[in-house]
Amino acid sequence: METPKMQYRYTGNSGLQLPVISLGLWNNFGHKDDFKIARQIVQTAFDCGITHFDLANNYGPPAGSAEENFGKMLKSDLAGHRDEMVISSKAGYGMWDGPYGDGGSRKYLIASCDQSLQRMGLEYVDIFYHHRMDDKTPLEESMGALATLVKSGKALYVGISSYSPEKTAQAAAILKELGTPCLIHQPNYNMFNRGIEDGLLATLEENGIGCIAFCPLAQGLLTSKYLGGIPEGSRADKPHGTLNAKGVTEEVVGKVRNLNELAKTREQTLAQMALAWVLRHPGMTSALIGASKPEQIVDCAGAVNNLDFSAEELKKIDEIIEGATFTGW
Repeated sequence: METPKMQYRYTGNSGLQLPVISLGLWNNFGHKDDFKIARQIVQTAFDCGITHFDLANNYGPPAGSAEENFGKMLKSDLAGHRDEMVISSKAGYGMWDGPYGDGGSRKYLIASCDQSLQRMGLEYVDIFYHHRMDDKTPLEESMGALATLVKSGKALYVGISSYSPEKTAQAAAILKELGTPCLIHQPNYNMFNRGIEDGLLATLEENGIGCIAFCPLAQGLLTSKYLGGIPEGSRADKPHGTLNAKGVTEEVVGKVRNLNELAKTREQTLAQMALAWVLRHPGMTSALIGASKPEQIVDCAGAVNNLDFSAEELKKIDEIIEGATFTGW
């Protein structure tokens, strides 16, 4: 299969470019998964021009194991390519027992970054995120911790994930005052989850912040994988999977089949069309995919061959997904 030529976009107002397709190691890279296949996925991604690899302290399972495995891959396969890669990690969800292993405190965020660097064998990450808003911690404290990580050389840039438009604007203002601009926001966005269109995208544009969408394929639902039901070994099939099988209803699958037919008229796979749809926004820097097989990487990277939509195609997509209710998270 021919390797597509990757495209890159600037992240907000910064000089950092990211590939329009990035690889997230949320699923399929933990100790409970096949390391050999995970390694092939990462190698294939890099060969396709996917230079951005996104992790978090709690990715696995078990928590921390995705970073440990990625660290092994860096050492064995990609040691000479560190300066050609953008590696990110996050903290914000529960990672270890006790009061200091969750949330947004300065203690948790800085300790977590230190642990992530140790697991991956790195001196710094390119981007470090606060993974989610913590209402029990002052925003000034969480953003101050991010700024400290940059000033201490442990991160080059910082970002936030799953923040509301209002909190995003406040966080951006705090970071700007601290001299460490907010580089990027990572929200959940796909055809079945369009919440960021109600204010967040506009807020990011106003503040010069990039956007990288996670779950652009709705955890694989917006691919050909579920057209015939729930396949063995898929996220919805695994005991530790993150896709709730109860959400894969006949109504949702019917809409996915209709979307698949539209993709065929564009000479794309459903995954490619779904990614192109996410990337139709001028301010969308990248779409963050996952994968369980190397060939899925090549397929997704092929989205770059047709990122344009006609007004009629966009209208048709809206008509298909109208009234869709997906509760599979």
